[in-house]
Amino acid sequence: MGKYIELNNDNFDSITKSGVSLVDFWAPWCGPCRMLNPIIEKLVDEFEGRANICKVNTDEEGDLATRFGIRSVPTLLFMKDGEVIHQMVGATSEQALIDKINSLL
Repeated sequence: MGKYIELNNDNFDSITKSGVSLVDFWAPWCGPCRMLNPIIEKLVDEFEGRANICKVNTDEEGDLATRFGIRSVPTLLFMKDGEVIHQMVGATSEQALIDKINSLL
């Protein structure tokens, strides 16, 4: 099983600037975030080489959360070539995430 990309202030722009990226803003204390984690890990394998599957720990990367107006976790940003195309707040199904990423590819 692959590993998602951990984003921070130093690597966020360079990783999300080209192609499709799913960015999961989460926190360790968040129950729905923990429920979503196995789905995120599956997506790494599903989209290997086609999309970046990323996570941002909002407790550690508060500046990124502020930059993107994250007020609730989990918040999922769907980005294409560095621009936010779509946002989802709250836990969601694996199929909903797959469908949205595929629509951006």
